[in-house]
Amino acid sequence: MADLTFEQGHAPAIGVPEPLGADLVAVTAPNAGPMTYTGTRTYLLGTRDIAVIDPGPDDRAHIDAIVAAVPAGARVSAILVTHAHRDHSAGARALQERLCAPILGHGVRGRSAVMEHLAAAGGIGGGEGVDVGFVPDRCLADGAEITGAGWRLTALHTPGHLGDHLCFADADGSRLFSGDLVMGWSTTLISPPDGDLGSFLRSLRRLRSRGENVFYPGHGSPLRAPAAMIDALLAHRAAREAQILAALHAGPLDVPELVATVYPDLGEPLRAAAGRNVLAHLVDLDERRLVASVGRLTATGTFRLSSPDSPAERAPR
Repeated sequence: MADLTFEQGHAPAIGVPEPLGADLVAVTAPNAGPMTYTGTRTYLLGTRDIAVIDPGPDDRAHIDAIVAAVPAGARVSAILVTHAHRDHSAGARALQERLCAPILGHGVRGRSAVMEHLAAAGGIGGGEGVDVGFVPDRCLADGAEITGAGWRLTALHTPGHLGDHLCFADADGSRLFSGDLVMGWSTTLISPPDGDLGSFLRSLRRLRSRGENVFYPGHGSPLRAPAAMIDALLAHRAAREAQILAALHAGPLDVPELVATVYPDLGEPLRAAAGRNVLAHLVDLDERRLVASVGRLTATGTFRLSSPDSPAERAPR
């Protein structure tokens, strides 16, 4: 496997503003867990006009902590949401009730045609943690700018983890708020049909082509060498793909069998998430005609190697 080094020992004070710069603080939500690490990180950018980035879960203590972190005499002019997972977006309306600021996000579920087809056909599963009721007051298209006194952010549509995922790039060119696309504590969960591995890899490459030297992720510490992390993540996904193809050389396998093969030492609490990541690879490999499902493509189906030059081998959906 690719050599990925993850951060350890992150222990933020929950609910306490953590200074990250002259105009930036983070407040960590009390929702630590296997999929959220030490908790969702809510960022407050600015000194007079404040942008709140990712209000986090609908947790009263966390909402209170965000409100308390707003500097005296300042106002919150925007509540920005990187993506509609409940640990990032569910607190938006409660925070809006306290601060009277508009909620901004992508606002479109953003599934590819392939993923829409799989979702409509049924049997693909997914939808873990999706905040299906989230609707922003203003939808941000790729390239949209959000401005306040002393700061300007550009919304970058970066689907993959979720179809509506946005990153927010600072106009000074040095920092980027990366949501759940790039983190230092773990790889990103890709769970079809709302997660899409092909889109995820394209989004990683898009960020790799940029010049920011620090990423502020949705969970964990700031990334001070984001380009190196993106390179490692791309290599990791390529190596995982190679593992799956190698396992299928021995014959057809279903997702649990592939998880047991490529994640032999993984503990039970994370096996379901690993299965979703494996499924994401299989959907991508099926689209590229490197594997084929035995029967209709579903989360519980069996997969085998196929020939890229033999369209007839591809099972109907």
